[in-house]
Amino acid sequence: MIAGIGIDVTDIRRVVAAVERNEHFMQRVLTDDEIQQLDKLSDKRKYEFISGRFSAKEAYSKAYGSGLGSQVRFHDLCILNNPDGKPVFTKQPFDGNAFVSISHTDDIVVTQVILENRG
Repeated sequence: MIAGIGIDVTDIRRVVAAVERNEHFMQRVLTDDEIQQLDKLSDKRKYEFISGRFSAKEAYSKAYGSGLGSQVRFHDLCILNNPDGKPVFTKQPFDGNAFVSISHTDDIVVTQVILENRG
């Protein structure tokens, strides 16, 4: 049974500006494991990756029903690409399944998260 659905749309240019304005933005949003995947990407893909993870974590917090900061923080969530390139939650506080979809154009990223109860 679905426990929550969250969606988010993020302007990639705003994330680029945030990274350029604040050198700690990436460390605030991404886990160490996510940063390791990020380091393997080209410059253009890096901004898409950061924006996608930011947006997916926002979508997760909406599906969780709390918003970011109160019950769920950025580092409570880790989204890594599996060997096929599919983004998957490797860390999350919900006691069930969490599914994520990330899609982007040159300018925007849209993400959706579905939380599903087990059993």
